[in-house]
Amino acid sequence: MTVVKDSLAHGENVYLRGFGSFVVKQRAEKTARNISKNTTLVIPAHNIPAFKPANCFKEEVAK
Repeated sequence: MTVVKDSLAHGENVYLRGFGSFVVKQRAEKTARNISKNTTLVIPAHNIPAFKPANCFKEEVAK
């Protein structure tokens, strides 16, 4: 897990055949609103980790 975490931290995707893919997704900058204070704030662009299971893994879990 440390290798997966370090790879994602450096922007590299990790593919595990038969299990799934750990990928880094980029989120664009967006504007959010704080309704209680009636203010807007900008959420900067950032990267997030994501997991996409392999089809054979999804089929096994669905059984």
